[in-house]
Amino acid sequence: MEDQTQAREILKSLTEEVSEVATYLRELGVETLEGTLPSAIEASARTSEKAKVARPPAVAPALRRNANAERPQPSPPEAPLPPPKPSTSTPRVAGEPPAFRQQTAMPKKPVRKPSPDPPAPRETLFGDITPADDLSLGHPGETFEDIRRDVGECVRCPLHQGRTHIVHTEGSPTARLLFVGEAPGADEDATGRPFVGRAGQLLNKIIEAIGLKRDDVLIGNVNRCRPPANRTPTTEEARTCKPFLLREINVARPDVIVVLGNTAMKNLLDTKEGITRLRGEFQDYKGIKVMPTFHPAYLLRDPSKKREVWADMKKVRDYLNSTKK
Repeated sequence: MEDQTQAREILKSLTEEVSEVATYLRELGVETLEGTLPSAIEASARTSEKAKVARPPAVAPALRRNANAERPQPSPPEAPLPPPKPSTSTPRVAGEPPAFRQQTAMPKKPVRKPSPDPPAPRETLFGDITPADDLSLGHPGETFEDIRRDVGECVRCPLHQGRTHIVHTEGSPTARLLFVGEAPGADEDATGRPFVGRAGQLLNKIIEAIGLKRDDVLIGNVNRCRPPANRTPTTEEARTCKPFLLREINVARPDVIVVLGNTAMKNLLDTKEGITRLRGEFQDYKGIKVMPTFHPAYLLRDPSKKREVWADMKKVRDYLNSTKK
């Protein structure tokens, strides 16, 4: 019975030691213990096999009476062990499992020397630098005719598939005031001129209300082709056509640009703010005053907004009069 208890204690001790070693190996990134156990653990495992004691067979009742009378004789004392040899292995680190006393120290990670020519700093985190939009910058001395010639019979976006005419910016290249909408409608597509339908007739009245004529201003759109069913141009369609408008602005250099409606405003100013938030207050585009206001087509659907547009246009008129040369 005592031998069985002693064997259990040995097995328990070995189990704890092996568990401690396995935990340490996992911390080092070792996925399996096969071939990694030191000789000390293997020797201990072999000892544990020898220490296993099978359960003693049942003793006959007749022999139990003499079981207590027969006492095992004490075993002779074992011979003293020889003194341990000096170890040449790496000394144990504090907290290291006992089984690793004979293990050599792990090699240190080599230190990489800095490059003599460090890379140049990047403008963005991943080095993705947006290329300059050369098309929208234009060329020194170019004219509206040059820009129209570059537009040509444009097939750069899908809108060309359903158009009748390309609708170019119209008016005086030396005008101080430019009106910009989002895209032509059915009447504009049929005639090839901007703002000639019902919305255009209302715009003419707005222009006359501030003391100007249609021939005194510039009128155009972000897109020059009519979208199907007058839908809003997509982001890609607007991005394709907008550079030609920006080149015209660079040629004319008007004092004020009035953007008509939410789509035109967002495309010119590159803003996510809505028209109701920005309308009535001058914005800036490369040093040019920009007044966002409602589109005339919107006023046809909601005439109550005419009062707000009139207030916006009076600010434009007053600015033009105050800066007249």
